[in-house]
Amino acid sequence: MKRFSDLEALDAGFRRLGYMAERSLLTPLFLLTRLGRPLLLEGHAGVGKTETAKVLAQLLGVELIRLQCHEGLDVNSTIYEWNYQKQLLAIKLHEKSDASPESIERHIFGPEFLLERPLLRAVTHKDGPVVLLIDEVDRADEEFEAFLLELLSDFQITIPEVGTITATHPPFVVLTSNRTRELSDALKRRCLYHWIDYPSAEREREILRHKVPQITEDLARQVVELVQSLRGLQLEKPPGVAETLDWAIALLALGLTGLDEEVLQATKGCLLKSTEDFRVLQSQLGSLLAAAGD
Repeated sequence: MKRFSDLEALDAGFRRLGYMAERSLLTPLFLLTRLGRPLLLEGHAGVGKTETAKVLAQLLGVELIRLQCHEGLDVNSTIYEWNYQKQLLAIKLHEKSDASPESIERHIFGPEFLLERPLLRAVTHKDGPVVLLIDEVDRADEEFEAFLLELLSDFQITIPEVGTITATHPPFVVLTSNRTRELSDALKRRCLYHWIDYPSAEREREILRHKVPQITEDLARQVVELVQSLRGLQLEKPPGVAETLDWAIALLALGLTGLDEEVLQATKGCLLKSTEDFRVLQSQLGSLLAAAGD
């Protein structure tokens, strides 16, 4: 696994992989790799939280294990479950032998019958640490947060039939949240924290030029200025950096070199994702295009 001596080396690595990270983000990432503390990244959708974990894993040269959170997550889908069909087959085979019920029970609850889900896979990984991405943790419920506390405190998981399993190589844990609900104080206390905000216009142009190198300077400026103006409106879902990139790529695919009302109407679905936001765009069309054209 690769190590980084300082923030400059980490910054150079992220830039080499196409991620223009702010210094304020690099610091908690560096501390994550040095101290082993989990890192909670919050921010609006589309600002690069998930991508941060992916690039970190690539940069460290380790496996990325991702748990996508949603309502109703439980032990079976996140930590482990037993291979019931295999257990039933083993019971039938043992019934033909002289094995005692206690012996059969010990056998069918052995490691070969255990199906590892993302959290357990991250703890039991044998070839060094992994990056464990717990994505959109705010979509899960409070009960799931309780599952995480043992993992984030001691990097261990308790399975009643087996006992407590402690990580030989504790994973680098990155949790992300779009803040659709407030996370518990107990969870936050176990983590380093960083809020990823929308980038400045200058940084967003830098990202756009790097990710879409064929774009002209003038079109890149217009795209970023309009997106930045959109974020200042009362939108349900303001466009993130991901939408900026999607829109720029779409404009180039259509052979467009500038913005006007017709272009914006035709491609607004790359930026906005609700009819309510379409109406806001329509009401501010003139001023948005004027700002982008300055």
